[in-house]
Amino acid sequence: MHTWLDVVAIAIAAVGALNWALVAAGRFDLVATITGNHFGETNAASRAIYGLVGLAGIYALVRLIAVGA
Repeated sequence: MHTWLDVVAIAIAAVGALNWALVAAGRFDLVATITGNHFGETNAASRAIYGLVGLAGIYALVRLIAVGA
């Protein structure tokens, strides 16, 4: 059974995956654009978003391993 945190983590990780796909396909960084930066630039808001995406991915990976065990 999935908790609300599982769903939120997967959603955030999916947004991060979409951002990386956009970077790879067209050098377009959605997070940078949303936070008012140019490609490759960061500020506190974008670093917070990138940090949340990373934590969500780690959480999702740990949950996936725990379910498989």
